[in-house]
Amino acid sequence: MRVFVHGVPETAVVWDGLRDELGAPSVALPLPGFGTGLPAGFTPTKDQYASWLTDELKKIQGPIDLIGHDWGALLTLRLATVGEVRLRSWICDVGSVFHPDYAWHPWAATLINPDEGEETLRRRQSSPKEAGTLMARGGVPTKAAAEMVAAHDDVMSQCILGLYRSAAPNVSADWGALAQAPTSAPGMVLLPTGDQVDDESLSRQVAGRLGARPEVLDGLSHWWMYDDTGKTVSALEGFWAAVE
Repeated sequence: MRVFVHGVPETAVVWDGLRDELGAPSVALPLPGFGTGLPAGFTPTKDQYASWLTDELKKIQGPIDLIGHDWGALLTLRLATVGEVRLRSWICDVGSVFHPDYAWHPWAATLINPDEGEETLRRRQSSPKEAGTLMARGGVPTKAAAEMVAAHDDVMSQCILGLYRSAAPNVSADWGALAQAPTSAPGMVLLPTGDQVDDESLSRQVAGRLGARPEVLDGLSHWWMYDDTGKTVSALEGFWAAVE
């Protein structure tokens, strides 16, 4: 089963088009609080989300090909390096964010700061048209962008802040200790050349440490899943075909 995990500030809708193109059985898991409610007692931290994803994957029968984007990529890397869930394979982007030298990009950095983060997300919620336009400039279709922006409520803001504030100064500070050796499942780190969140050099270093295959997606953006060139589908299908 191919399992897709979205990022921030998104919902599982971000995967709809790619899943249709791939055609094979798959599921896109909605992160708690991102267009969904929060389970009772759920605290939105990176460790809580990793535990939640672990539990969700354990419910799935058969081999799992895990694909993560943005924060979903970081959760994918966490599960791949911990090894608590048996994966057939894993794929992610923004591998650099898992590097000990990574510094959060400006938007994320504002979220970590008290008050400034709350104000940043209040502005996003109060300006849905502007937020949708920014996503559309990154290649997200207008309809999908509008749907994801419309899902941004106070709960999502709470979860976004919780995630980033649990990852200061960066994700590697406490998750990096287990990310120094090849993973038991084969992996691939995507390198879209137009992704302004990523640092290709650091991503390649992370891929090397984990024994993963780096895959350049020339000309694609942070939202590489919206691709009318066929590069993304070709890269994913080629990788899966090579996995034993």
